[in-house]
Amino acid sequence: MTMMKQVLITSVAFGLLAACDKPFDFDLRDMAKGFDTSDAVAAMPSRPRPDDRGVISYPNYQVVVAKRDDTITTIASRLGLNAAELASHNGIGADVKLRRDELVALPKRVAEPSPATGAAQTGPIQPATGTLDVAAIATTALDRAGPQTPVATAPMNATAPVVQTGSEPVQHKVARGETIFSISRLYNVPVKSIADWNGVGPELSVREGQFLLIPAAGQTAPVRTASAAPVATPPAEETAPGAGSQTPVPPSASTPLPDETPSAPIPAASVPQAPDLGTPAAQPATNANATLAYPVQGSIIRAYAAGRNEGIDIGAPAGTSVKSAASGTVAAVTTDTSGVAIVVIKHSGGLLTVYTNLDGVTVAKGASVSKGQSIGKVRAGDPSFVHFEVRRGLTSADPADFLP
Repeated sequence: MTMMKQVLITSVAFGLLAACDKPFDFDLRDMAKGFDTSDAVAAMPSRPRPDDRGVISYPNYQVVVAKRDDTITTIASRLGLNAAELASHNGIGADVKLRRDELVALPKRVAEPSPATGAAQTGPIQPATGTLDVAAIATTALDRAGPQTPVATAPMNATAPVVQTGSEPVQHKVARGETIFSISRLYNVPVKSIADWNGVGPELSVREGQFLLIPAAGQTAPVRTASAAPVATPPAEETAPGAGSQTPVPPSASTPLPDETPSAPIPAASVPQAPDLGTPAAQPATNANATLAYPVQGSIIRAYAAGRNEGIDIGAPAGTSVKSAASGTVAAVTTDTSGVAIVVIKHSGGLLTVYTNLDGVTVAKGASVSKGQSIGKVRAGDPSFVHFEVRRGLTSADPADFLP
């Protein structure tokens, strides 16, 4: 369904909120799944423990986990790297203070983790079912160490060093305009998992040139291809004139039409006496706790269902003005991978509202908005509608509890 493909699951850009206590699991999935994110939020692998230097090593790259008050300069000094090269590789200044647990990608390999560096295992993390390339690891280690003094051969019964196993995550370099939410949708991995692995902090902000590890076993980046050209329908088999469908025989012009007999007139319907409706029924009570207003006037074409639809869909004509449900500050203005606009507004009391399926957004991040102020228009569609969510922290709430 068109609607299902256009709407975002908003579980959206909540992560851009620095004032929130926790990151949002805002994974805007393709609506063909009907807002069901159960597959995406399945258990993800935990980030491996780094060695004492902060290094996590994989066969194809290495990263370092920033410590408290770390900068690119302090990390470079700790690992014997060039600070300018390390800073340029990660798209950040050499003296910018990093977040604790933030990942920094290394432009070249350093000495592999080992018990000597505080790791329980030796060498890079290898695939659990793969074949360990001992020769490559040994060669790399010898090249790095330089000429060696011969040492006594270890006894035959000596215990071999333990090799850590695990899947190598995809290393994604953030491009201009990308957010953690668009990356989450690109790989179909929960925002929270990417945030936990990469130490991006509660504001969930990422920068151009930053490297992120995507924590999904066997995950590969989707290939963006142009829309496939339409396949031509093979032409129908040609037939000779007169050899196709048989032409129906017309009625004979020499046979007169039968005489028409006028039908009897239909008697007028009797009008029943109006029933006694008595005293008009009392209007249903409004929500005494209502603090929000509807963003548009229209019928609810899709109701709230936690875990499947984290908000409501309100049908409205295309071009209808979409209004802020309450006064607040615009926390995020972004788009999904199809270019459909998303607006997140932060209100008092830690309340957040989300508006998706918009066109012509008229507000920007950081702007103050008043209750009822227009923030955009309803996007054309079949049907046209606005997807509206209410959230407190990581948890979505039924908008009906806040609307009149």
